[in-house]
This record gives sequence, structure tokens and C-alpha cells, in this order.
Amino acid sequence: MTKKAPSAAGLALLDAADRGDVAAVRAALADGADPGTRDANGRTPLLRAALADRVEAAALLVAAGADVNAQDDREDSPWLVTGVTGSVAMMRALLPGGPDVTLTNRFGGVSVIPASERGHVAYVRAVLAETGIDVDHVNRLGWTALLEAVILGDGGRTHQEVVEVLLAAGADPLLPDADGVTAREHAERRGFQGIAAALRKAEE
Repeated sequence: MTKKAPSAAGLALLDAADRGDVAAVRAALADGADPGTRDANGRTPLLRAALADRVEAAALLVAAGADVNAQDDREDSPWLVTGVTGSVAMMRALLPGGPDVTLTNRFGGVSVIPASERGHVAYVRAVLAETGIDVDHVNRLGWTALLEAVILGDGGRTHQEVVEVLLAAGADPLLPDADGVTAREHAERRGFQGIAAALRKAEE
């Protein structure tokens, strides 16, 4: 299927969203730009604003009816990328748009999983407290947010905090990966003593 080229107003909106130029976003919308306009990679103005953490521009686009769940050619959506950037402000700006917290990225993960991997403590805490996201969602690799924080994390204080937040939110420490290895076992193998201790306590 051939992609429809953006109109002049649509191009202006995409550019304004990238730059976070609120006045230009407002002008493009007033000029008839479709909030659902997509660039060559399938990215909407809202997705581009989310990627660049242009919170004020994103809020304006959401108010104009932009879809917070629209996915691009890589299966990224405005909501999903907040888990990558870790922007709590952007996450909250998108909430009025009704994000689908069950929507998955190309790895089969929900937003809390990449956030846990990257050590975005504030985001992990906020998304678990302010949405109904599944703390034990399993991605295509067979990993939960807890497993990902241990397997792909560095074992430092930040990732230990992520593990503690996940456990406090009810994450199941006994859920193993696809090979039957638990988060604690991974932590012990990697020498992450603080994380292993927290997981051991949670298993009791």
C-alpha cells in the first residue's frame, strides 16, 4: 500500500512537533493539518514530539485528538516510547489521550519493560502507580520487567531501585525466563548481591 504524502500543513506540523514549537503546532492545526499525518517512517507528529520529549507540544496534539497509540513502521507509539525515554512528564501528558497500556513494541513488551532495562526509576514508579499496566507482562524474549532489569541492567543502585519498585508493585519474583531461570538466579550469576538479596527476601 502506497503511503499518502503529507500535505504542506502536515509537513509543517511534523516539523513543529519535532522542534517543540507550540505556536507553530497551533498554527499548523489551524491551517488544517491532520494530527494523524505520518512521515516516511510512519511517525505521527505526536510520536515525533514524544521522541524529542516536547511535552507542551505533545499536550497540545493530544488535546487536538492525536492518537497516543498510533504505531510507526517499527511498532513504536507515542506511549511506548515514554518507556524508552523515561519521561514522566511526557507519560502524564499522554494519559488524557487514553493510552492502551497493553500495546506492545516490536519485542512484544509494554512500556514498563524498556524503562526497567534502562533504569528509569521515576518512570517505573509512576507508570505502575498511575496506570493499570501489567507488571508481570512477558515479552517475546520470555522476560518480564523484573527479569529485564536484572538481565540487561548493570546491577548498580539504579537497577536495584527499579527491582525494589517492581517488587513493591507486586511483581512475581518466581516467574522464570524461557529457560526456567528466575531473576534471583540471574542476579546471583552476575554477582548482583544487593539485587539478589532483595529478590531472595521477596521469594520468602
